[in-house]
Amino acid sequence: MTPPTTPPSTKPTAKPAPGTVPAAIPSEADWDTAPSLLDGAERLELTPAVCDLRYWLSAVPHGTLRGNVSGHDANVRPLAVVSAAGPLNSALTQELAYRSLAEEKATRAIGYLTALAPDTDSMEFYATQLLDEARHAMVFRGHLLDLGVPRAQLRATVARLAAADEEQILAPLEDFGLRVLRDERDFIGGVLVLTVLVEGVLAPAAELSERKWRIFDPAAADIERGAGIDEIRHLTVGSTIVRDHLRAHPHDKARLLELIREGYALWDKLPTTEVLARREELFQQGIERHADLLGDYEIWPGRRLADTTARERLETAHAWAAHLQRTRLAHMGLQEAI
Repeated sequence: MTPPTTPPSTKPTAKPAPGTVPAAIPSEADWDTAPSLLDGAERLELTPAVCDLRYWLSAVPHGTLRGNVSGHDANVRPLAVVSAAGPLNSALTQELAYRSLAEEKATRAIGYLTALAPDTDSMEFYATQLLDEARHAMVFRGHLLDLGVPRAQLRATVARLAAADEEQILAPLEDFGLRVLRDERDFIGGVLVLTVLVEGVLAPAAELSERKWRIFDPAAADIERGAGIDEIRHLTVGSTIVRDHLRAHPHDKARLLELIREGYALWDKLPTTEVLARREELFQQGIERHADLLGDYEIWPGRRLADTTARERLETAHAWAAHLQRTRLAHMGLQEAI
């Protein structure tokens, strides 16, 4: 089955950019014209020379964020059924806590990529990705405030909600990445780990999140939309760096294939599916209680969100992940890893 990758029919909210906006915002970074995360990561080809610091300074503040530092317009708010105690609130707060910690760990790891970058273009690109990931952590964490978490309890709430997931999933992934980046000082290996084994695996879950929260919490969906536009750039530039490295150093292919296989073996040991299933079951309870609010909204073409099941959504996200990984690995010349 070909996984559905067309973005939801409901258009994300955005406000006009304040002040003077640069005339040429790249289409892949513009809020109104950027493709969905899955489509963009599959079809686009971007390089670090294109996505340098000058690109970021123009494209992201003016094209993607448009002044919305928090990731959404201040007038866009979650529905009351999400802010109030219940399964939707539990599902979203758990997700936001987990995502904020994941993005924070990614930010810290990317500091090593910036330091190890072999040229100015790569250094500038990873400096911008570091800032992107730090912003993602900030907005995921900050949306918990919109859901009623007191500011004084924010850090403690994140730690409490994500404690088990951090220990069982994020910490092992962080240890693996730090071994490659900090201990082995392997720039290309670090790019590969980040592009294929972290963002490439997590991107489909982020795409699903944007689509499923669009009605219940359009602010959360907008936050995901903005983060997804950034991730298109991260995935495509990272895979181009690896591809170009292998073209110049084909003898390194066997080593990188072994690194991917080691990473996949680690993923197989992590309870990621169980974590996602837990959140989807909570979300399903929310659908069953509040299906009337969803109306005929389609999570993908021809399929109403109100008619989906937790298992169906998880299986679809898994199909998206497998399809995206095959596409990206083939682009890099590492298709043997699948």
